[in-house]
Amino acid sequence: MSDTKSPSRYTITAALPYTNGPIHIGHLAGVYVPADIYARYQRLTGKDVAFVCGSDEHGVAISMKAKKEGVTPKDIIDKYHAIIKQSFVDFGITFDNYSRTSAPVHHETASEFFIKLYEKGDFIEETTAQLYDEEAQQFLADRFVIGTCPKCGNEEAYGDQCENCGSSLNATDLINPKSTITGTVPTTKETKHWFLPLDRYEEFLTDWILKGHKDDWKPNVYGQCKSWIDGGLEPRAVTRDLDWGIPVPVEGGEGKVLYVWFDAPIGYISSTKEWAAREGKDWEPYWKDESTKLVHFIGKDNIVFHCIIFPSMLKAEGSYILPENVPANEFLNLEGNKLSTSKNWAVWLHEYLVDFPEMQDSLRYTLTANAPETKDNDFTWKDFQARNNNELVAILGNFINRVVVLTNKYYDGKVPAAGTLSDVDTETLEQLGKYPDIISNSIERYRFREAGQELMNTARLGNKYLADAEPWKVIKVDEERVKTIMNVALQIAAGLAVLSEPFLPFTSSKLKNILNIAQSADKGFDWNDVSTNSNLLTANHQINQAELLFRKIEDSEIQTQLDKLEATKKANENENKKLMPQKDTITFDDFSKLDMRVGTIIEAEKMAKAKKLLVLKVDTGLDVRTIVSGIAESFTPEEIVGKKVTVLVNLAPRALRGVDSEGMILMTENADGKLVFVNPDEDSVGNGEGIN
Repeated sequence: MSDTKSPSRYTITAALPYTNGPIHIGHLAGVYVPADIYARYQRLTGKDVAFVCGSDEHGVAISMKAKKEGVTPKDIIDKYHAIIKQSFVDFGITFDNYSRTSAPVHHETASEFFIKLYEKGDFIEETTAQLYDEEAQQFLADRFVIGTCPKCGNEEAYGDQCENCGSSLNATDLINPKSTITGTVPTTKETKHWFLPLDRYEEFLTDWILKGHKDDWKPNVYGQCKSWIDGGLEPRAVTRDLDWGIPVPVEGGEGKVLYVWFDAPIGYISSTKEWAAREGKDWEPYWKDESTKLVHFIGKDNIVFHCIIFPSMLKAEGSYILPENVPANEFLNLEGNKLSTSKNWAVWLHEYLVDFPEMQDSLRYTLTANAPETKDNDFTWKDFQARNNNELVAILGNFINRVVVLTNKYYDGKVPAAGTLSDVDTETLEQLGKYPDIISNSIERYRFREAGQELMNTARLGNKYLADAEPWKVIKVDEERVKTIMNVALQIAAGLAVLSEPFLPFTSSKLKNILNIAQSADKGFDWNDVSTNSNLLTANHQINQAELLFRKIEDSEIQTQLDKLEATKKANENENKKLMPQKDTITFDDFSKLDMRVGTIIEAEKMAKAKKLLVLKVDTGLDVRTIVSGIAESFTPEEIVGKKVTVLVNLAPRALRGVDSEGMILMTENADGKLVFVNPDEDSVGNGEGIN
């Protein structure tokens, strides 16, 4: 275990995003924003950091998407790798290296890892019966089997894990399994695979996690690990029958690839190798030195792989360090519903960056303030607007704007020298000096929501100080006192420029420009300077003119986003709407008996004491007749008079509440369940014309 009190270096990993779609806010809140805050903070405190990630580009989902779109798997991974990588850059996620698992260095690293375990005899080689989709002519990967969980009865459990109860499963454990590729019931077919015998590592995992990390791992992570270990671990296949992935590099591995969850976490190692080679560094200390602190940032659906399987792989290999912490987050929902890539129920990062240009920090702040650290949380556009307008604009932005405007107004932008400090001045500066440790303490315990609010409390400290000191009033009676007030306020502003960098990097950069201080810690201020130096901005230091750090978000912008989601919801409802099954087949003679004509509604009124019925007079071209129609909940009498309709005219008359109805109007329903007339749309079609 590494010396966590004074690590020599930090290796920080963020879960590899799967390249079958872009990045959405669930990924950001669960993994990438907290990981970036942590990495930026460690760099600001002078730590040696390797922050690595990369695109996960193997597995059956890629090949299936390629087949569906009529392209090659490489076309798919190249497309989404480019979108994802650029989105991270534009959003300010500061990976030291962003790689991809299709890279040669990764294929080589993963193959070498497998071969070493193979040669040490750490795998079990078995021929087993696996689920097979006869229609698709392929073995089914875990995530392409759905069925009933044998432990909790959830009918939508996947073949590797039940997201309802968190149990780790094998596809063959499922009750009533079904292929998600074709929807058919799979058969079983024998195939040879290599397994990592996780049961051999139960004692190691018990000592390392259940005893060693009981007090410092998050309860949700520790609880899942305990459940798996207590339930007894079983051998886990590390190979798959697929044609897309890293070929199994030993005899007998033809036609098989490394299981994506065996090769993907090795992607952290290969990404570090790639970075080290580019920077002229030695990669091994970042993965093999006991004084390195390794931290994995993931979502809760990946806990088993990062806390049970990958550590067992590292332990088996023998030369690697183990993660010091795996601060997995829960899930983020969107407007009360679970985020879904397949249903397009998401806020996509690349689209957000277009819709809200130069507002990366507004989203970063909201996702941090509402992070699903201990339970699932909900993102709403209204909350996003409120966080931006009521906190970023009204608190942080307001404080900085007042300080900079007044400094330029009173002193032509030069920092005034402080005179004798009052007790309030001293207390305020002392409180500012405490915030780096307060925020550090929260970050080091992976409480990023708490840390973000403490940053905002630093801005609140400045606002309260200015509001109480009222320099705009005091300037009229005591100019010397105002110099001290403004000096203190400017020290708070400078402190905020440093402390905001992990959370609001674009804002921090703007603020440093306004205050005319160096952007990088090695040339300007680092994290600890805010605690140790109460004179960050010296007398006569020239600052620049004010510029708004944040802008207000208007109601119309939020409504646009809500309308977009509503359109998605409607599209999903249409797609999932169950159509009426086809009725029994009829002959042409049966159909020819139907006499359908174009008609026009010339009168309409509600039927007394009948909620759903309208009494219509319809000109059929043959005659004017009465038809009773159950459309009163969808139409008022006034809006349908003059409407052209399709009428079944040779339907036998039927008495409805004492009124003889002499025909039927043809109707259907739209996605909202509202009735719609099935009618001719050509004006030249006259009443009485037959419909053939």
